[in-house]
Amino acid sequence: MFALWLACFGLVAAQAWAVIQFDNRYYSPRNRERSVRKATSLIILHTTEAPSRSALRKLSDLGECHYCIDEGGRVYRIVDHRREAYHAGRSMWNGRANVDEFSVGIEVCGYHNKPLSAAQYRSLADLIGELKHIYKIPDHNVISHAHVAYGAPNKWHKRSHRGRKRCGMMFALPSVRNRLNLKSRPASDPDVKARRLVVGDAYLAQVLYSRGPAVVAAGPAAIAKPDDNVIVKGRSAWDIARDAYNDKTTLYTLPDGSKKFGNQIADFKQLPVGTRVTVRADVRENRLETYQVIGVNGKAQDIAGDEVRRFTTLYVRPDGKYVRGSQLSPEAVLKLPYGTKVLVGYSVGGPIAPNRLATAICGNRWRSPDTFFLIEGVLVPGNKVDDAKIPVGTMVFFKS
Repeated sequence: MFALWLACFGLVAAQAWAVIQFDNRYYSPRNRERSVRKATSLIILHTTEAPSRSALRKLSDLGECHYCIDEGGRVYRIVDHRREAYHAGRSMWNGRANVDEFSVGIEVCGYHNKPLSAAQYRSLADLIGELKHIYKIPDHNVISHAHVAYGAPNKWHKRSHRGRKRCGMMFALPSVRNRLNLKSRPASDPDVKARRLVVGDAYLAQVLYSRGPAVVAAGPAAIAKPDDNVIVKGRSAWDIARDAYNDKTTLYTLPDGSKKFGNQIADFKQLPVGTRVTVRADVRENRLETYQVIGVNGKAQDIAGDEVRRFTTLYVRPDGKYVRGSQLSPEAVLKLPYGTKVLVGYSVGGPIAPNRLATAICGNRWRSPDTFFLIEGVLVPGNKVDDAKIPVGTMVFFKS
């Protein structure tokens, strides 16, 4: 009975009941505000793309995972494993969006294309074994962030696409999974197979799902070569920088030696071959999604692609009024004014009322920085909203 009680509270590893020593120094202050999950069917493995000294503080401050394993194999508790941690972002698996709502997230301090330490393998295997036991999760449902993350349409991909992240992709390799006591893995991407998404990163899809003797034998060293960061035919700014392509910290060095940051470039498709792209790894893998703006980030079609007239594409005009893409004709889309803000893949909730608070509309997601409140015609992110001062009548936009 005592062992069962310990297991329920995440204190004992399932295999041989070996005790895992947890460090609580970075236990997140966000715990109290996070909902208890109704079900748990996935374990999502991440790589921080940064060393522990910088990653742990951010993970704790924002409550972005349940556990983090540092370079020496020490396991830190961040968010209570029964509650939601905001670790997956825009995500989908087998037709179900918002993976945070039904998963446990584990961050490992390291990089998606570099081997872990022996101590990290041991700690991660023990922790996975414990969580599998508690939640009755099969091996093939222990997957990487790269498996579930997807991107909204952009200048290069006209549809929602898999490939937004390479985070944790090494955890798909059979050699790595064997060290984690995982005997099976997903055979294919269920959302691509069902045509809910398209492949945006062919190389990533090969790492995640390819089979054969070469794949079985491959270790992290096989994907450890640095990503080439020079634009050539077939390799765009997005291929190199992902959603950080237009970030203010992403530096483009043109062949003539001139330099520009991502937020200073109007047309990324006009960047010449030979342009070198320097992007911070932590920004590429952890960049916060926000709205795009017509006239700044391109036309509506550049931003929303083939989803420009979908029910889940929202336009907030400069006058503060919003409209769904499904309510617009092709001609009306073309006439959307400069400064219109665009959200792709969003639901609309509200209005806020005395008997209908934000939590009743989207749960504790109302606090998320990628949830937006339309207050007096202005989009305000959830992490900037004072819950005691949300005006009656406010509409809420949150990820579908």
